[in-house]
Amino acid sequence: MGTMAYYVGVDLGATNVRSVVGDDEGTILGEARDNTPRGPTGIAVTEAVLGVVREACAEAGIDPSDAVAAGIGAIGPLDLAEGAVENPANLPDTIDRIPLTGPLSVLLETDEVYLHNDTNAGVIGERFHSDRNPDDMVYLTISSGIGAGVCVDGHVLAGWDGNAGEVGHLTLDPNGFMTCGCGHNGHWEGYCSGNNIPKYARELHEEDPVDTALPVSDPDFSAVDVFEHAGEDEFADHIISQLGHWNAMGVANIVHAYAPLIIYVGGAVALNNPDLVLEPIREQMSEMVMSNIPEIQLTTLGDEVVVEGALASAMTGGTGDRSRL
Repeated sequence: MGTMAYYVGVDLGATNVRSVVGDDEGTILGEARDNTPRGPTGIAVTEAVLGVVREACAEAGIDPSDAVAAGIGAIGPLDLAEGAVENPANLPDTIDRIPLTGPLSVLLETDEVYLHNDTNAGVIGERFHSDRNPDDMVYLTISSGIGAGVCVDGHVLAGWDGNAGEVGHLTLDPNGFMTCGCGHNGHWEGYCSGNNIPKYARELHEEDPVDTALPVSDPDFSAVDVFEHAGEDEFADHIISQLGHWNAMGVANIVHAYAPLIIYVGGAVALNNPDLVLEPIREQMSEMVMSNIPEIQLTTLGDEVVVEGALASAMTGGTGDRSRL
Protein backbone atom coordinates (compact mmCIF):
# COMPACT_ATOMS: atom_id res chain seq x y z
CA MET A 1 0.00 0.00 0.00
CA GLY A 2 1.29 3.46 -0.90
CA THR A 3 1.48 6.25 1.63
CA MET A 4 -1.60 8.37 2.14
CA ALA A 5 -1.89 11.63 0.17
CA TYR A 6 -3.24 14.71 1.96
CA TYR A 7 -5.09 17.66 0.47
CA VAL A 8 -5.99 21.12 1.76
CA GLY A 9 -9.14 23.14 1.03
CA VAL A 10 -9.60 26.81 1.92
CA ASP A 11 -12.76 28.95 1.89
CA LEU A 12 -11.99 32.66 2.13
CA GLY A 13 -15.22 34.59 2.67
CA ALA A 14 -15.87 38.19 3.66
CA THR A 15 -16.83 37.08 7.19
CA ASN A 16 -15.01 33.81 7.86
CA VAL A 17 -11.98 31.98 6.62
CA ARG A 18 -11.80 28.22 7.05
CA SER A 19 -9.67 25.31 6.05
CA VAL A 20 -10.05 21.53 5.88
CA VAL A 21 -7.53 18.75 5.39
CA GLY A 22 -8.66 15.58 3.65
CA ASP A 23 -7.15 12.26 2.63
CA ASP A 24 -7.30 10.75 -0.87
CA GLU A 25 -10.83 9.47 -0.18
CA GLY A 26 -11.95 13.03 0.54
CA THR A 27 -12.49 12.19 4.22
CA ILE A 28 -11.98 15.30 6.35
CA LEU A 29 -9.32 14.72 9.01
CA GLY A 30 -8.96 18.23 10.38
CA GLU A 31 -10.57 21.64 10.11
CA ALA A 32 -10.21 25.14 11.48
CA ARG A 33 -11.88 28.53 11.10
CA ASP A 34 -11.27 32.16 11.99
CA ASN A 35 -12.89 35.54 11.41
CA THR A 36 -11.73 37.28 8.25
CA PRO A 37 -9.53 40.19 9.42
CA ARG A 38 -10.74 43.68 8.49
CA GLY A 39 -7.20 44.93 7.95
CA PRO A 40 -4.87 46.72 8.32
CA THR A 41 -3.92 45.34 4.89
CA GLY A 42 -4.49 42.25 2.79
CA ILE A 43 -1.44 40.61 4.35
CA ALA A 44 -3.43 40.22 7.57
CA VAL A 45 -5.98 38.17 5.62
CA THR A 46 -3.20 36.07 4.07
CA GLU A 47 -1.85 35.42 7.59
CA ALA A 48 -5.32 34.31 8.74
CA VAL A 49 -5.52 31.86 5.80
CA LEU A 50 -2.10 30.42 6.64
CA GLY A 51 -3.17 30.26 10.30
CA VAL A 52 -6.28 28.13 9.67
CA VAL A 53 -4.34 25.88 7.28
CA ARG A 54 -1.66 25.26 9.93
CA GLU A 55 -4.38 24.59 12.51
CA ALA A 56 -6.29 22.17 10.26
CA CYS A 57 -3.04 20.31 9.48
CA ALA A 58 -2.23 20.09 13.21
CA GLU A 59 -5.71 18.68 13.89
CA ALA A 60 -5.21 16.13 11.09
CA GLY A 61 -1.87 15.19 12.64
CA ILE A 62 0.18 16.10 9.58
CA ASP A 63 2.90 18.60 8.78
CA PRO A 64 1.80 21.26 6.26
CA SER A 65 4.54 20.00 3.90
CA ASP A 66 2.78 16.58 3.81
CA ALA A 67 -0.03 18.12 1.72
CA VAL A 68 0.34 17.36 -1.99
CA ALA A 69 -2.08 20.02 -3.26
CA ALA A 70 -4.46 22.75 -2.14
CA GLY A 71 -7.56 24.43 -3.51
CA ILE A 72 -8.88 27.87 -2.54
CA GLY A 73 -12.39 29.24 -3.04
CA ALA A 74 -12.29 33.00 -2.45
CA ILE A 75 -14.34 36.15 -2.62
CA GLY A 76 -13.57 38.24 -5.70
CA PRO A 77 -12.50 39.86 -7.78
CA LEU A 78 -9.45 37.70 -8.44
CA ASP A 79 -6.17 38.36 -10.19
CA LEU A 80 -5.47 34.80 -11.32
CA ALA A 81 -2.07 35.57 -12.83
CA GLU A 82 -0.89 36.91 -9.47
CA GLY A 83 -2.80 34.32 -7.42
CA ALA A 84 -4.43 37.04 -5.35
CA VAL A 85 -7.72 38.68 -4.47
CA GLU A 86 -7.73 42.23 -5.85
CA ASN A 87 -9.66 45.10 -4.16
CA PRO A 88 -12.30 42.83 -2.57
CA ALA A 89 -15.76 44.40 -2.72
CA ASN A 90 -16.90 43.31 0.75
CA LEU A 91 -13.84 44.17 2.82
CA PRO A 92 -12.58 47.63 3.92
CA ASP A 93 -10.86 49.78 1.30
CA THR A 94 -7.48 49.52 3.02
CA ILE A 95 -7.37 45.91 1.84
CA ASP A 96 -6.28 46.26 -1.76
CA ARG A 97 -4.68 42.88 -2.39
CA ILE A 98 -4.67 39.50 -0.65
CA PRO A 99 -1.83 37.23 -1.87
CA LEU A 100 -2.94 33.58 -1.70
CA THR A 101 -1.34 31.01 -3.99
CA GLY A 102 2.29 32.12 -3.41
CA PRO A 103 2.25 32.11 0.41
CA LEU A 104 0.24 28.85 0.50
CA SER A 105 2.72 27.21 -1.93
CA VAL A 106 5.55 28.17 0.39
CA LEU A 107 3.79 26.86 3.52
CA LEU A 108 2.78 23.56 1.92
CA GLU A 109 5.93 23.18 -0.19
CA THR A 110 3.92 22.41 -3.33
CA ASP A 111 3.19 24.24 -6.60
CA GLU A 112 -0.18 22.50 -6.86
CA VAL A 113 -2.32 25.33 -5.49
CA TYR A 114 -5.57 26.06 -7.35
CA LEU A 115 -7.33 29.39 -6.86
CA HIS A 116 -11.00 29.87 -7.80
CA ASN A 117 -13.70 32.34 -7.03
CA ASP A 118 -16.09 30.91 -4.45
CA THR A 119 -18.85 29.95 -6.88
CA ASN A 120 -16.38 28.13 -9.15
CA ALA A 121 -15.17 26.22 -6.10
CA GLY A 122 -18.87 25.53 -5.49
CA VAL A 123 -19.46 23.98 -8.92
CA ILE A 124 -16.30 21.88 -8.53
CA GLY A 125 -17.61 20.58 -5.18
CA GLU A 126 -21.07 19.84 -6.58
CA ARG A 127 -19.57 18.05 -9.56
CA PHE A 128 -17.25 15.95 -7.42
CA HIS A 129 -20.00 14.90 -5.01
CA SER A 130 -22.75 14.41 -7.60
CA ASP A 131 -23.62 10.77 -8.36
CA ARG A 132 -23.22 11.31 -12.08
CA ASN A 133 -20.19 13.64 -11.95
CA PRO A 134 -21.79 15.60 -14.86
CA ASP A 135 -19.72 17.56 -17.39
CA ASP A 136 -22.42 20.24 -17.77
CA MET A 137 -23.70 21.85 -14.61
CA VAL A 138 -24.08 25.10 -12.70
CA TYR A 139 -23.80 26.04 -9.05
CA LEU A 140 -25.87 29.16 -8.34
CA THR A 141 -25.61 31.04 -5.07
CA ILE A 142 -28.35 33.38 -3.87
CA SER A 143 -27.00 34.99 -0.73
CA SER A 144 -25.73 38.49 0.08
CA GLY A 145 -24.91 38.55 -3.64
CA ILE A 146 -25.80 36.33 -6.61
CA GLY A 147 -23.19 34.43 -8.60
CA ALA A 148 -22.61 31.17 -10.41
CA GLY A 149 -19.95 28.60 -11.09
CA VAL A 150 -20.37 27.07 -14.53
CA CYS A 151 -18.99 23.82 -15.92
CA VAL A 152 -19.45 23.24 -19.67
CA ASP A 153 -18.11 20.13 -21.47
CA GLY A 154 -16.14 19.29 -18.34
CA HIS A 155 -14.43 22.71 -18.18
CA VAL A 156 -15.06 25.00 -15.24
CA LEU A 157 -15.32 28.45 -16.82
CA ALA A 158 -12.91 30.81 -15.09
CA GLY A 159 -12.15 33.43 -17.74
CA TRP A 160 -8.73 35.02 -18.23
CA ASP A 161 -8.89 36.87 -14.91
CA GLY A 162 -11.00 34.38 -12.94
CA ASN A 163 -14.23 36.38 -13.11
CA ALA A 164 -16.41 34.56 -15.67
CA GLY A 165 -19.92 33.61 -14.57
CA GLU A 166 -20.89 36.88 -12.89
CA VAL A 167 -24.54 36.10 -13.55
CA GLY A 168 -25.77 38.33 -10.71
CA HIS A 169 -24.96 41.24 -13.02
CA LEU A 170 -27.05 40.04 -15.93
CA THR A 171 -29.53 42.80 -16.78
CA LEU A 172 -33.03 41.42 -16.26
CA ASP A 173 -35.00 44.63 -16.09
CA PRO A 174 -34.52 47.00 -19.05
CA ASN A 175 -36.49 49.64 -17.12
CA GLY A 176 -33.92 49.46 -14.34
CA PHE A 177 -36.33 49.81 -11.42
CA MET A 178 -33.54 48.84 -8.96
CA THR A 179 -29.87 49.86 -8.86
CA CYS A 180 -27.41 47.08 -8.04
CA GLY A 181 -24.66 47.52 -5.43
CA CYS A 182 -22.23 47.74 -8.36
CA GLY A 183 -23.93 50.96 -9.48
CA HIS A 184 -25.69 49.64 -12.60
CA ASN A 185 -29.46 49.44 -13.08
CA GLY A 186 -31.67 46.42 -13.62
CA HIS A 187 -29.23 43.71 -12.52
CA TRP A 188 -30.56 40.40 -11.12
CA GLU A 189 -28.63 40.95 -7.88
CA GLY A 190 -30.30 44.35 -7.40
CA TYR A 191 -33.65 42.58 -6.87
CA CYS A 192 -33.03 39.12 -5.45
CA SER A 193 -29.88 39.03 -3.32
CA GLY A 194 -30.22 38.91 0.45
CA ASN A 195 -28.86 42.45 0.73
CA ASN A 196 -31.22 43.88 -1.87
CA ILE A 197 -34.52 42.10 -1.12
CA PRO A 198 -35.40 44.61 1.66
CA LYS A 199 -34.47 47.55 -0.60
CA TYR A 200 -36.63 46.14 -3.38
CA ALA A 201 -39.52 45.59 -0.94
CA ARG A 202 -39.24 49.22 0.23
CA GLU A 203 -39.28 50.51 -3.35
CA LEU A 204 -42.33 48.41 -4.18
CA HIS A 205 -44.06 49.63 -1.04
CA GLU A 206 -43.27 53.26 -1.83
CA GLU A 207 -44.90 52.82 -5.25
CA ASP A 208 -47.99 51.26 -3.71
CA PRO A 209 -48.15 51.71 0.10
CA VAL A 210 -50.48 48.81 0.88
CA ASP A 211 -51.18 47.64 4.42
CA THR A 212 -48.58 45.12 5.51
CA ALA A 213 -47.24 43.51 8.67
CA LEU A 214 -43.73 43.86 7.23
CA PRO A 215 -41.58 46.39 9.15
CA VAL A 216 -40.64 48.21 5.92
CA SER A 217 -39.65 51.44 7.68
CA ASP A 218 -37.54 49.70 10.35
CA PRO A 219 -33.81 50.14 9.62
CA ASP A 220 -33.32 46.47 10.57
CA PHE A 221 -35.93 45.24 8.06
CA SER A 222 -34.36 42.25 6.29
CA ALA A 223 -35.01 39.48 3.77
CA VAL A 224 -35.74 37.19 6.73
CA ASP A 225 -38.82 39.31 7.61
CA VAL A 226 -40.20 38.92 4.08
CA PHE A 227 -39.94 35.11 4.06
CA GLU A 228 -41.20 34.82 7.65
CA HIS A 229 -44.49 36.49 6.61
CA ALA A 230 -45.04 34.22 3.58
CA GLY A 231 -48.58 32.90 3.39
CA GLU A 232 -49.93 35.33 5.97
CA ASP A 233 -49.21 38.77 4.50
CA GLU A 234 -50.40 39.73 1.03
CA PHE A 235 -47.56 42.17 0.43
CA ALA A 236 -44.93 39.63 1.54
CA ASP A 237 -46.44 37.11 -0.89
CA HIS A 238 -46.37 39.73 -3.64
CA ILE A 239 -42.65 40.36 -3.06
CA ILE A 240 -41.89 36.63 -3.01
CA SER A 241 -43.76 36.17 -6.27
CA GLN A 242 -41.81 39.07 -7.85
CA LEU A 243 -38.53 37.53 -6.62
CA GLY A 244 -39.63 34.22 -8.14
CA HIS A 245 -40.23 35.94 -11.47
CA TRP A 246 -36.78 37.60 -11.53
CA ASN A 247 -35.04 34.43 -10.31
CA ALA A 248 -36.75 32.34 -13.00
CA MET A 249 -35.71 34.87 -15.64
CA GLY A 250 -32.10 34.78 -14.39
CA VAL A 251 -32.06 30.99 -14.37
CA ALA A 252 -33.59 30.87 -17.88
CA ASN A 253 -30.73 33.14 -19.06
CA ILE A 254 -28.22 30.72 -17.49
CA VAL A 255 -29.94 27.76 -19.20
CA HIS A 256 -29.86 29.44 -22.61
CA ALA A 257 -26.25 30.54 -22.18
CA TYR A 258 -24.72 27.33 -20.82
CA ALA A 259 -27.22 24.42 -21.27
CA PRO A 260 -26.53 22.69 -17.93
CA LEU A 261 -28.10 19.29 -17.14
CA ILE A 262 -28.45 20.27 -13.51
CA ILE A 263 -28.36 23.48 -11.49
CA TYR A 264 -27.56 23.25 -7.79
CA VAL A 265 -28.67 26.30 -5.80
CA GLY A 266 -27.05 27.38 -2.54
CA GLY A 267 -26.47 30.52 -0.50
CA ALA A 268 -28.35 31.63 2.62
CA VAL A 269 -31.48 32.93 0.86
CA ALA A 270 -32.04 29.60 -0.91
CA LEU A 271 -30.87 27.36 1.93
CA ASN A 272 -33.18 29.03 4.46
CA ASN A 273 -36.22 29.15 2.15
CA PRO A 274 -35.81 26.29 -0.33
CA ASP A 275 -39.47 25.92 -1.34
CA LEU A 276 -40.24 29.62 -1.58
CA VAL A 277 -37.12 30.21 -3.69
CA LEU A 278 -36.87 27.08 -5.87
CA GLU A 279 -40.50 26.18 -6.56
CA PRO A 280 -41.32 29.42 -8.46
CA ILE A 281 -38.21 28.90 -10.61
CA ARG A 282 -39.16 25.30 -11.48
CA GLU A 283 -42.77 26.29 -12.19
CA GLN A 284 -41.79 28.97 -14.71
CA MET A 285 -39.09 27.10 -16.63
CA SER A 286 -41.36 25.54 -19.25
CA GLU A 287 -42.76 28.92 -20.30
CA MET A 288 -39.34 30.62 -20.34
CA VAL A 289 -36.92 28.05 -21.77
CA MET A 290 -36.87 26.90 -25.39
CA SER A 291 -34.21 24.19 -24.93
CA ASN A 292 -33.68 21.37 -22.44
CA ILE A 293 -34.93 22.23 -18.94
CA PRO A 294 -32.34 21.21 -16.35
CA GLU A 295 -32.98 19.64 -13.00
CA ILE A 296 -33.00 22.40 -10.36
CA GLN A 297 -32.01 21.26 -6.88
CA LEU A 298 -30.92 22.66 -3.57
CA THR A 299 -27.19 22.10 -2.96
CA THR A 300 -26.53 18.87 -1.09
CA LEU A 301 -23.48 20.43 0.60
CA GLY A 302 -25.16 23.23 2.54
CA ASP A 303 -22.72 25.96 3.50
CA GLU A 304 -19.80 23.50 3.20
CA VAL A 305 -20.05 23.78 -0.57
CA VAL A 306 -17.11 26.18 -1.08
CA VAL A 307 -14.65 24.49 1.27
CA GLU A 308 -15.69 21.04 -0.06
CA GLY A 309 -15.16 22.35 -3.58
CA ALA A 310 -11.73 23.72 -2.68
CA LEU A 311 -10.78 20.30 -1.32
CA ALA A 312 -12.18 18.54 -4.41
CA SER A 313 -10.21 20.97 -6.60
CA ALA A 314 -6.98 20.03 -4.82
CA MET A 315 -7.77 16.32 -5.37
CA THR A 316 -8.70 16.59 -9.07
CA GLY A 317 -6.33 19.21 -10.46
CA GLY A 318 -8.86 22.02 -10.34
CA THR A 319 -11.69 20.21 -12.17
CA GLY A 320 -13.92 18.23 -9.79
CA ASP A 321 -13.72 15.35 -12.30
CA ARG A 322 -13.52 12.12 -10.28
CA SER A 323 -12.02 10.22 -13.21
CA ARG A 324 -8.87 12.28 -12.53
CA LEU A 325 -8.35 10.57 -9.15
